[in-house]
Amino acid sequence: MSARGAERQALVIVLTGQGKGKTTAALGVVLRAWGRGMKTVVLQFVKPRTANYGENRAAKKLGIEMIPLGEGFTWRSQDIEKDKAAVRQCWELARQKIDSGQYDIVVLDEMTYPITYGWIPVEEVIDTLRRRPQGLHVIITGRDAPPELIEFADLVTEMREVKHPYEKGLKAQPGIDF
Repeated sequence: MSARGAERQALVIVLTGQGKGKTTAALGVVLRAWGRGMKTVVLQFVKPRTANYGENRAAKKLGIEMIPLGEGFTWRSQDIEKDKAAVRQCWELARQKIDSGQYDIVVLDEMTYPITYGWIPVEEVIDTLRRRPQGLHVIITGRDAPPELIEFADLVTEMREVKHPYEKGLKAQPGIDF
């Protein structure tokens, strides 16, 4: 049977917590799926449209669809309405990708932030996930995943920071952090 075969049980996976590695773990699944010929898409809710990080470069070389649609927003944004609009646009595209039936895995990278900020209602996300095509895995990353999403998900991993080089004043490293 194909990768989309009936034997597969679709999962909703949430990678959350204060520690580093949520996006990295999701990209590990994407790489594993790519190696099995599965069709994946990664939608990045925070990373700016101009993103050219290591994962964006690798995805392009491998032919993995990765779409940065954020504005790089933070809680210190200069134009919160622009950020909200960008997030809504990314969510609409994500829903189209989910509903399309063209993918085996859809990654919603850093999506917990707009949910936590109240820009995308968690109920709307869960409803979309409930209606997704049979066999479609969805991975959601980001800190502070809401309890409703954690309850709905099939697999939840919480990354916990034990030690980080930032504590010693080290800056983000190419190939490790971006």
